[in-house]
Amino acid sequence: MGIAACGAPELIVPDRAARGRAAAGATMRIARPAASAAETLDPASALSAYEYLGALYNRVVRLDRNGETVPDLATEWSANKDATVWTFKLRAGVRFHDGRPLTARDVRYSFGHILDPETGSPQADPLSLIDSIDAPDETTVRFNLLSANAEFPSLLTAYQCYIIPEDSAETIGRLGIGSGPFKLESFRSAAAGKVVANEDYFDGPPQLAAIEFYSIQDSSARVNALLAGQVDLLSQTNLDNPTARVVTGSPGTTIARVENAQWYTIPMLFTSEEFADSRVRRAMRLAYDPTAVLDTALQGTGSAGWDNPVPPQLAAFLDYEREYDPDKARGLLAEAGMKDFRTKLYTSAYDPNFTPIATAVAQQVSKAGITLDITNTSADSYYTQIWMQVPLMMGYWATGRPIDQLLNQIFRSGSSYNESAWENEQFDDLLDSARADTNDASRLAKYQDAQRLIVDDGACLTPVFGDRLVGLSSDVVNYDEFGFEFDYLNIGLREG
Repeated sequence: MGIAACGAPELIVPDRAARGRAAAGATMRIARPAASAAETLDPASALSAYEYLGALYNRVVRLDRNGETVPDLATEWSANKDATVWTFKLRAGVRFHDGRPLTARDVRYSFGHILDPETGSPQADPLSLIDSIDAPDETTVRFNLLSANAEFPSLLTAYQCYIIPEDSAETIGRLGIGSGPFKLESFRSAAAGKVVANEDYFDGPPQLAAIEFYSIQDSSARVNALLAGQVDLLSQTNLDNPTARVVTGSPGTTIARVENAQWYTIPMLFTSEEFADSRVRRAMRLAYDPTAVLDTALQGTGSAGWDNPVPPQLAAFLDYEREYDPDKARGLLAEAGMKDFRTKLYTSAYDPNFTPIATAVAQQVSKAGITLDITNTSADSYYTQIWMQVPLMMGYWATGRPIDQLLNQIFRSGSSYNESAWENEQFDDLLDSARADTNDASRLAKYQDAQRLIVDDGACLTPVFGDRLVGLSSDVVNYDEFGFEFDYLNIGLREG
């Protein structure tokens, strides 16, 4: 994929990372931002050291590229007739890194740990429908739910749902004992650490002999470390277009693309005076063309959102392109008594694409007589002092959530993650009905009707999904990442 803008040389974004035979016995160096100075290897924690998790642990199930639930530690699962009891059969012969065999009791304990209020896990709320968990034998786990949920297995794919040994909560944050493709050699919060290959991994040993993780908080410093040959890959670092050009133009480095990895939002606070009126919210949608925003702000690296929060690669995605009509938007504002509507759109350097997207949207809506004053604020305090507290703001999520969690966690009335505070009883009823529907086709139709409601009435704009541009050494082969999934088994460094 080639992109050129403003006379700049074309930026070549490969459709996929380089493939090839990996060298035996190689060690990869990954630069990462630490979760905090108090980060931990406890996967259930809100302060987990994200990059280590997929290397050290496994989940019961995981998501594939289409957002479908597929096996990990469980090989099969089934529900009772009304989807209130779910039974999972675990792989036989799986062992933790300390030699202990994995059993159903470990799974029961892991989810008990997530649900424990003392843990403070972000996944506790989505899993609060669990009433009890049974372990009738070594390889069978039974989840008893408080209410029907035909999509329940997908809720177990979150990256907080990695399985830890029974009775390990007190030490897991330091020891990192899991069943994954790598074993922990060393770890210090917000510092360097190392994992080494688990030669006894149930799916075969990884290509790499080891991975060294380096904590570098500043994104520019991470890029400089890559350009200097000090690291091989930048994790959780979305390169903006100018930086990507530097990386691709430098010897020994390149970029890879993670399709639609960045979900950008502009929440219109439903409880604010500005956006309580549905006519004003609809006018905001009609007033801008997401395709133009994508081309201007991201130089085409991603997909136009058209205010549907479900990324187009998910099987549940509804292809529903709303109108673009600035004149109709102007008329709606006049009806609502908001002619010549003006408000602030808050942004920051928290993400390199926030301000370019905000600026592009502001340019678009001006055609409908709307003035958005771009207001830059501190990146350090953005998510504590601005997000969910002002009438109009930039937002960002990583894609990779299953459809049920995405819609319930971020759009249901009263959810703590509902960034626009939107409330719609019809929407909530649709989600309840979908969860109780054990027919795949009619359940999908309900989730798609819910998407339609968000586009037509919601309080959160989704202008674009952005591709994540990842900086890496030209020697890296078989890099593959999507959603919250990272292929630790096949990534390696080029042979020779």
